[in-house]
Amino acid sequence: PWLVLKNIAFFVLFFAGTHLRVCLQGNTCCTEEMEDRFGQQSKQDFENLVDEMSHTLRSTFVSRHKRFDEFFLELLENTERSLNDMFMRTYGKPYMQNAEVFENLFAELKRYYTGGNVNLEEMLNDFWSRLLERMFTLLNSQYVITEDYLECISKYTDQLKPFGDVPRKLKAQVTRAFIAARTFVQGLSVGREVAQRVSKVSSTPACIRAVTKMLYCPFCQSMPGVKPCKNYCLNVMKGCLANQADLDPEWNQYIDAMLLVAQRLEGPFNIESVMEPIDVKISEAIMNMQDNSAQVSYRVFQGCGQPKPAGITRSARGVSDVFNARFRPYSPEERPTTAAGTSLDRLVVDIKEKLKDFKKFWSNLPEAMCVEDRVTAGNASEEECWNGHTKGRYFPEVQKDGLTNQVNNPEVGVDITRPDTLIRQQIMALRVMTNKLKNAYNGNDIYFQDSSDEGSGSGSGSGCTEVCPTYMDGTAATEIPVVRADRSGPVDNSAPLCAPSVALPTVLALSALALQRQWR
Repeated sequence: PWLVLKNIAFFVLFFAGTHLRVCLQGNTCCTEEMEDRFGQQSKQDFENLVDEMSHTLRSTFVSRHKRFDEFFLELLENTERSLNDMFMRTYGKPYMQNAEVFENLFAELKRYYTGGNVNLEEMLNDFWSRLLERMFTLLNSQYVITEDYLECISKYTDQLKPFGDVPRKLKAQVTRAFIAARTFVQGLSVGREVAQRVSKVSSTPACIRAVTKMLYCPFCQSMPGVKPCKNYCLNVMKGCLANQADLDPEWNQYIDAMLLVAQRLEGPFNIESVMEPIDVKISEAIMNMQDNSAQVSYRVFQGCGQPKPAGITRSARGVSDVFNARFRPYSPEERPTTAAGTSLDRLVVDIKEKLKDFKKFWSNLPEAMCVEDRVTAGNASEEECWNGHTKGRYFPEVQKDGLTNQVNNPEVGVDITRPDTLIRQQIMALRVMTNKLKNAYNGNDIYFQDSSDEGSGSGSGSGCTEVCPTYMDGTAATEIPVVRADRSGPVDNSAPLCAPSVALPTVLALSALALQRQWR
């Protein structure tokens, strides 16, 4: 039973209750000490019931936050491991010596996801710039390429587009997907913290007196089996939970914003769809530069001048380690699995259903606490319930939700001029998070909205206001290069030594991820 009475003695003898402060001061069987113990038990009962009623809410946010966070982190780890394995099989030792290029890329992506101050647009631009420098140096190894010359090359990146359209498209996809993923997990974290803090708000003395009167004063009238009338219970709980109910408008907006971002995670901003083929996309970019190496070099020479020739040793160096290979995309059975044990789509479907159930949670809490047969007598027993004075119908009108509506609450004295500070802090936290979520829905990171090139769809956010086209949708998949070699094939370290010729750019381009990768 919900009402727990411990070590409380009841007397058959009735006496005047002038000593009582909460229960009726007529004939009673309760002493002042008993009433005090009833008050202590009421406080415990009320707080336990709030805790129990909010348990599902709190546990859902805790478990889903953990599940999504694990999924995203392991997706990053699996993608990096898969790319590393691919390039190891394709390039062998040269890649091992230069793997920090991609290690830095994934380290920055992880740092962004975990809350680091990383501008995704700048970070990805820097990645492609460094890749261009390394590839241009390799494609023109017969020349001495200085740091100043590389600086000149970087000025022509936008005009040259050496990697084709891949960097722009991939940058738009990665930024939108990571913004949505990070913001959604942050949203789950905020929901978890708000639910935990609000459910632990301490009860006021006026609330405890009202709960004591509702639950335990019938014992003093020798009516231990009479439960409170439902409307009576509702007024008591609406008074006790007035501040919590004020959380509801902001809470509902937060839930709506979470649902919007969840839709993005299912569709255009699906980080799983972006990260799994990222190795193939980077390979495509390298092939684009390989195919246009002559034109790229010619235009750079026109703009930056002809670099000094290098010696024979330099121009031929490392060519014996080069081998020809191209990549094929994942087949479904090769895709790594995460500890979450499912795909992102399944996780999103699950959390969307839960979030919908949690709308209006705080304003519905009094109703949930006054459920029939648990605390109250229910509507079916309006004449047989405790109305705060005796057994009979409860006549006062049920108050509306929220602090200001409790000014005339007949059961709980509520100071409507003094809102709970902790609740107001949680309202502000929800407001800030809702703003972040709305920005993430549009592909924007509010920390980097001053980014340039807003119209290109390549910044920290795509700049789209509605659903944006993604590189993975429709005919975009046809832009992935034709499969020319199995990624699982053995490394061929016996490739022939080649002298500089027309074929040299083709061979050297394929070593771009392997040879002499150094950050400026």
